[in-house]
This record gives sequence, C-alpha cells and structure tokens, in this order.
Amino acid sequence: MYDATWMLRLYARRRLRQLEAMEPQQTQRRVLSSLIRRGRRTQFGRDHGFSTAWSLDDYRAQVPLRDYDAFWQAYWQAPFPRLTDCTWPGLIPWFAVSSGTATGTTKYIPVSREMHQSNVRAGADLMTHHLANRPQSRVLAGRVFMLGGSTGLVRQASGVFSGDISGIEASAMPGWARLRYFPPRDLERIEDWQIKIGRFAERSLDTEISAVAGTPSWLLIYFERLAELAATRRGRAGRRIADIYPDLELLSHGGVAWAPYRDRFAALLEGSRAETREVYPASEGFFAIADGGDAEGLRLRLDAGIFYEFIPLDQLDNPQPDCRWIGDVEPGVNYALAVTTCAGLWRYLVGDTVTVVERDPPRVLVTGRTSYMLSAFGEHVIGSEVEQAVAAAARAIGATVTDFAAGSLFPDETGTLGGHLYIVELGAERGANGLDVESHACFGATLDSTLCRLNDDYETHRAGGYGMDAPRVRFLPPGAFAAWMESRGKLGGQNKVPRIVNDRALFAGLIRFADTYGEHGEGTARQ
Repeated sequence: MYDATWMLRLYARRRLRQLEAMEPQQTQRRVLSSLIRRGRRTQFGRDHGFSTAWSLDDYRAQVPLRDYDAFWQAYWQAPFPRLTDCTWPGLIPWFAVSSGTATGTTKYIPVSREMHQSNVRAGADLMTHHLANRPQSRVLAGRVFMLGGSTGLVRQASGVFSGDISGIEASAMPGWARLRYFPPRDLERIEDWQIKIGRFAERSLDTEISAVAGTPSWLLIYFERLAELAATRRGRAGRRIADIYPDLELLSHGGVAWAPYRDRFAALLEGSRAETREVYPASEGFFAIADGGDAEGLRLRLDAGIFYEFIPLDQLDNPQPDCRWIGDVEPGVNYALAVTTCAGLWRYLVGDTVTVVERDPPRVLVTGRTSYMLSAFGEHVIGSEVEQAVAAAARAIGATVTDFAAGSLFPDETGTLGGHLYIVELGAERGANGLDVESHACFGATLDSTLCRLNDDYETHRAGGYGMDAPRVRFLPPGAFAAWMESRGKLGGQNKVPRIVNDRALFAGLIRFADTYGEHGEGTARQ
C-alpha cells in the first residue's frame, strides 16, 4: 500500500507549531466568545439573554449548570428529533446514543456538523502526537483499524439520524480518511457483535494494520478471537499481536481506565513496535489526547469548539459552586467536568471527574464518574482508587484483569456491617479455575490494603472492622462479563461495563447473573 505518512507529517509539523504557540487562557476565552456569538439567536440564547459583551462571570451568572436530564426536559424532548435553532443554530443532523453506563438509561446527545468536524480534527491531532513521539513513523503505510459500534444509523426524521458516536463519525468520514480506514463499509454495518468481530479478524489478517483504536475491554475480546483465527489459518499458536499485526505501531485506547489493563496489553504487545496512547472521547465531544508518555496526562483540546469548566465535587449541589476554568483550576483536585460546546451544550455536566496534572499546557487524568463513587457508608472511594486497587490486587497474584464491577452490600440484619463486593473476571492465563484459596485471600487483602493507603475515609471506616466489613471478591470465568453485557443487549461498540454500580437493581441483576453463569469461588480480605 502507498505510504501517505509524508502528507500527515506536513500537517503535523504545522499543527505542532500551533500547539506550541497556543496560550491556554486566550484560546479558551476566544472559544467561549465564539460559542456565545453563534448561540445568540437560538431558543436557549434568547432565554438566557446571550450578549457578545459578556465576560466569563456574566456567562456563569446567567447560565446555570445543567445535566442531560435538565437539557432533555427543558429543550430537547418536545422538538425531538428535529432540533432546529434550539440550543444550537440550524438543524442537528445526528444524535449520539449513549446507554448510560451506570443506569442504562438511553440518552440522545446532539452532534452538530461543527462538532463532527471537531471530532475529525481530533483524529488528526492523535496522529500528530504519535508522529511527534515517533518521528520515523509509517503509520499511513497501512490501515487504521477502529473497533467501534455499528454504522447502521437509525433514521429519526428527514436528515436526522441516531447511533453510536463511532458509527456517526465513520458514516460521515471524509474521503481522504476513508482511504486509510478499516473495516470496510460492508463489515461496519453488521449489528451482531460476535459475528462482527469474527469478520473483522478474518478480513484484517489479509490487511496491513498499522494502528488500532478502541475500548480496552472490547479490544481484549477481539484480540482473543484474532489469535484463535490466526492460529487456525497460519498453523501457529501464540497470542502476541506482534506476530499477527507486524506493522502495528499505535494502539489508541479510551472509554475506561487503563490501569487494570496495562499489564495485560503489555504482554499482548511484547515484541511489537506499537506504542499505546490514551484518548478521552465522549458522546459530547473529543476532549483530550495523550501527547506524552503513559500516565503523563491527556492534553485538553483547547481550540476544538469546547470550553471547559471544573466544579469541586463537594459543591455539585451548591446553587453557586466555586467553578474554575483553565485560568484558575488547581492541579491535584478532583473536579466534575462541565463543557460548553459547538453542539449546543451550555455549561453541561458531562458526568466525568478529572484531575488536572498540569496547567500549561493543560493536561488531565480521568478519575471516574460523578456517580462512580462507593460511599454507602461514608467511605467516599472514587473510581480511580478502585481501578488502582484492583490492578494492584491482580499483580499480587500474578494475574491480569479482563473486567470487573463493584457495588455495596448492605447489612441484612441489625448488628451486621455492610461492605463492598467486587465481581472480577481475570485473564485467561489464570481465570477463576486457576485460583486457589490462598490467591483468593491475597487478592482481597491487597485490594483492602491498597484502598486503605489511597483513601483516609475508607481506612477510618475499615479500622478494626467496626465500620465496614472487608471487601468480598467473587471471581467469574473468562467470558462472563461479555455474556452479561450481551444479556442486556449491550455487547460491543460504545457500551462499557460499569466499574462502580450504585444502582441497586442493576447490581442485584449482575449478582443473579453471576450465580447462574457459574461462580468459582469467593475470597475475603483478612484483617
């Protein structure tokens, strides 16, 4: 295949100069001013008295923070699916369907043509940062494989469609990008996830794959299928990606935290030339991309039609919270993220929590969801702490994690204590059948001790075993979480296994599924 990387390299040089010269505060002020100017003649702009003379303080004073439900009820539900001059000028052509990881409630997130262009530029920025770190790259000598959702969009009205955000972007992809994109259109449209990944794997073995992107949990399932097929067709056993995709040089991942999967992918990519690069895409916009090494933070896209605000978690219910922006955000604080975007989201609470690790240029780490906190007993354990603890527990027993979910167990009688239950699927190299009682206990004890080290509130509640019981751990055999997601109609694509489940009905359903699917033991941390 013709190597088109030289054209990308020309773009990357110009883009890197722009990024180097970019002043964060000035850039974000310009973005906000432009968005307010565009939104003046919408229903939302008229309701809130938009003015081009507004300062940031004026904007905050006139426009309250809102979540999806507030926007849906006040502005989107009545005219849906034809949102014309509602919260963004013109007709909204697409809606990204988000299932709501924690509750399963379906959401329809507006995607304007301007937001589509912003997402396209995000792909170019990802490649720019890759080339900056890999000057000798030949990434466009092969194809870029996106393991996303189906492009089979639903026609909601004339000129209006809904579907997975990855499907929307693939269906509206510019011609120049389509030339280097995999999979082909006939495979993209397959709805059945199991059939789809089998067809993807089969066709990709005859294709030069230079980059892969997707959610880590679904990539693991795909690579397992790919290895099985490669062994059958080529007569060689082994699961190393280097032997199957020898030209792979970039693995882009996002959607869920990387920590529990890092060791597993390190083994899969052993001997490969591929680097891993984290991204922060959402149905609401493509927010950030890692421009450095692993765990160094994701650089916010400041000139992408998105204005960022940061709200301290303990002030989310305050009618006048101490909101921050790029100009005064404090590194190391856990914030809820709010965005104003070129799709008509105004001070919209995304539902994610982030920590700023650097201010110039601004880089963030995604720490979880505003609803992703275990605090039924006042322990206030956030998502990133759970991710770190599960990863540490897996390393302690020489295992890797495929998927997991955690929730609270409440006392069932007076005098008993509550605690946390972790339902864990380990990698196939150990699996539930490969664990003995000692490994069970070690996993639980490491989980407990790591959380005590990371979180003072948790340690206080666990002190002496008087406030909370030690965490319980249930191990499930390989394939269990994929089967659970399939049973809920949420296999593959943009769907993600909820890491922390505060919806008691949903967690009870997972426990019932675990009982019937086949439990292979429990481990309880020792005091």
